[in-house]
Amino acid sequence: MSHVVIRGIPFATSLRAAKGGAKELLQRDRARAQKFLAGTSHHTPSATVGEYSRRHGHQKGTATAPSTTVPSGTGGSSTGASSSIDVTDSGVTYTMQVGVGNPATQYTLLIDTGSSNTWVGANLPYNPTTSSQDTGNTINVSYGSGTMSGEEYTDTVTLGSNLVIQNQGIGVASSAQGFQGVDGILGVGPVDLTQGTVSNTLDVPTVTDNLYAQGTISSDLLGVFYEPSSNANVPNGELTFGGTDNTKYTGALNTVPLTTTSPASRYWGIDQSVSYGTGQTILNTTAGIVDTGTTLLLLATEAFQAYQQATGAVQDPNTGLLTITPQQYTNLQSLYFQIGGVTYDFTPNAQIWPRSLNSILGGNEGQIYLIVSDLGSSLGSGLDFINGFGWLQRFYTVYDTGKKQLGVATTAYTNADTN
Repeated sequence: MSHVVIRGIPFATSLRAAKGGAKELLQRDRARAQKFLAGTSHHTPSATVGEYSRRHGHQKGTATAPSTTVPSGTGGSSTGASSSIDVTDSGVTYTMQVGVGNPATQYTLLIDTGSSNTWVGANLPYNPTTSSQDTGNTINVSYGSGTMSGEEYTDTVTLGSNLVIQNQGIGVASSAQGFQGVDGILGVGPVDLTQGTVSNTLDVPTVTDNLYAQGTISSDLLGVFYEPSSNANVPNGELTFGGTDNTKYTGALNTVPLTTTSPASRYWGIDQSVSYGTGQTILNTTAGIVDTGTTLLLLATEAFQAYQQATGAVQDPNTGLLTITPQQYTNLQSLYFQIGGVTYDFTPNAQIWPRSLNSILGGNEGQIYLIVSDLGSSLGSGLDFINGFGWLQRFYTVYDTGKKQLGVATTAYTNADTN
């Protein structure tokens, strides 16, 4: 398998969680979750990844087996070319540099598996070039935590020297709210989330879909690697388009079919259960989503309350996050996520915000804050958890449109004590 790592250009602007610190961050995460729960996030009609795959002629995946395993070192499911790109940890979410136009203007875009439109112009203005084409259509996207509206263009998009997309649909914002410190979104969610966002248009193929359709990559999938960090604005993540990077995960890559439970089925949704320690199930097997655009690990209210009681944590009035004492941290147990019959250990250190980055939250130096928070809805909603940014830093994940599945593997950082 051809494998080329392309170095991205890390951006230098410091990105805080929000002007209002962690409280505003919590508000944004929950507003985003409510859009997911409403089943109308980013689009008007709804359809699953599987429906997209059938409509667009992808190979039909197996939805009956609980999981399949790809041994480490096999390169995953990709049999042809794939390419990897470094991404930057901005302290709250991850961003990458994306070139638009010819010659290309570089934009800092937030990587979002929970939406599917790619757009620019929130801060750095769009610069039309000879490759730019105004479609005459309008675009309107709501994220719960922010909105954008403007015009839809097609243009050349450069993710790396060997990842160049022709005629990619690009939104150009005339108005954008809630996107401090970034220029827009790189949407890598299911393509059906673009339905209803662009006038006179059924859907807008994602960058991954177009790379596959144009023969640049051999599989319509995306591998995502992040690592926990005690510093902000450092390149410590990697996206692999069209394959997996087996140097970034350990052990086996286990895949599970996407959930059929709505509304989680409209996103990168899976079924999982969560236990605190070895003896207390706080979330029975249920549907939820994996989402790079959510910062925290969000659990349905009843599961969150059980977690708070088990840990003895209290809500910090300054940040709105749960906080624990050093002694409670010493006694903190792992959270165990069971996904497709495989158990993943989310260690005590993984459950806390990096203490060296407390200033990003508006928190106190040295205080211990937990990243587990309340989803804001009761169990049984059809979307009972969001495995966000903090969770993704501990596991390698694969978003496979062609086979309608999601892959999870441990990494060298699953058990790290960097926080």
